[in-house]
Formats: sequence, C-alpha cells, structure tokens
Amino acid sequence: MSERGRPRVAVFRPADERIETARTLLDGLGVEAVADPMLAVEPTGATPEAAAYVVFTSKTGAELVADAGWTPGDATVVAIGPKTADALQAAGYTVDLVPDEFSSTGLVELLAERVGEEPRSSGERPAADDTSVEVARSDHGSPVLLDGLRDAGADVHETVLYRLVRPEGSGESADLAAAGTLDATCFTSSLTVEHFLDAAAARGVRDEAIAGLNDAVVGVIGEPTRATAESLGIDVDVVPTEATFEALARETVAHLRR
Repeated sequence: MSERGRPRVAVFRPADERIETARTLLDGLGVEAVADPMLAVEPTGATPEAAAYVVFTSKTGAELVADAGWTPGDATVVAIGPKTADALQAAGYTVDLVPDEFSSTGLVELLAERVGEEPRSSGERPAADDTSVEVARSDHGSPVLLDGLRDAGADVHETVLYRLVRPEGSGESADLAAAGTLDATCFTSSLTVEHFLDAAAARGVRDEAIAGLNDAVVGVIGEPTRATAESLGIDVDVVPTEATFEALARETVAHLRR
C-alpha cells in the first residue's frame, strides 16, 4: 500500500500516450498506478506484402505502416480490435473487418470461413481462389493466429513490423512486489510477464517478486498471457471479459476491492 493509502497497481504499457492513459484510468478508479514500461518498440522498416487480407494486431503496427506510406491496394484490411481499427482509420485506411473477440482466436474465427477451402456463401472472398493472408505485427506475436489460419486453409505470410525489447531501467514494480508493497498488476501480454521476470532477475529478486505477485491480485489480458504467467509460477486472479486494457484495469481493481 502506498503512503497515501491507495492500493498500488503496476502497469506495463509502452512509454508513450498509452502509459499516460493507463495512469489516468487507474487514478479515476482510486488506485495509484505504478508505471513500469516493459516494452519498447524497435521498428524493422518492413511493410506488409500484398495479399487478399492484411491483418493488423496493434496500434503500433498501424502507425508504423502509415509512417512508411504503405497502401493496401485491393486488400481487405482487418484489425484485431477497436484501438487498432481507430489507429488505422486515423491514418486514412478503411478497416473492413474487426472480430467480435479482440484476440488471435477471434481473428481466426472471423477469417476461417472466408479463407477456407469451401466458403458457405458466395462473396466471402475478395477473389475466387485467393486465400492469402498477410499478418503484420511484432516479433512476439502468438502462434495461435498463424497456426489457426493455416489450419483453416489460408496461405499465410507474416511480416515483422517491429521488435519488442525490455527498456533499460525497468523493474520498479519487481522491487515493490518483492517487498510486498505491490497490490495488483495488469499484464497486457505474455512478453510483459517475461520482461517483468527478467527485470526482477536482473535486480536479484526474481523469487521474491513471484512470491509478492502471488500475495497480490494478478490481472492478465487473455488466456495466452494467463498460460505464460502460470507456467512461470504466477497465480492469475483476473482475465477480463473483453481483451482491452480498460476492461483489464477495471476488473483487476474490482477484484482488488473485493
């Protein structure tokens, strides 16, 4: 608990407007945000290849292709969720498809019939035999998306738009967890979990930090992140009903209040 009496909740968003938005949201929920960015973006300079469907899985990817002047041509543009869709639209792109579930699994469910060998109705594909899907994302994307699309019959190619690395100096939250003074965490990807533990190890408190997390409330954004956390010895308390940071923050704080 912080000196001001408000619970401390760690957030690991990149050090840009996303971490500030997280701070504002958590402040409004009556808790103290411990902003400890665990991801930094290193662009590769690559742009998506031509395909019938081009899939974007992050706001960062949308911004990078816009900065590079990429044009979709006749492709059907697919966004994993509303934040990615908003970023694409703000850059002037038309977003054709967004899944009901904002996750890799949701994208597979959305595209499976469209790229499958036997579509149920006409007009579901941009071209009669074009099942090509270009996935434009980071170097740490879930294999669920690529494997699921290939199993559905798609011709899948992946372009790595950027690499995600751990920022220098990260790990304040690991020290707090190790000291037993962190009340909750909001992990937004498997990589944030891994980088948190890397930072803890670098500070010599890995085991203590895991113990501290297991005495706190641990929220994760989806099932793949839950699987990663639990495989590393971290007990997960909250997986939000919707895979967005706002839902994660609200449901984690609600659990903490209980």
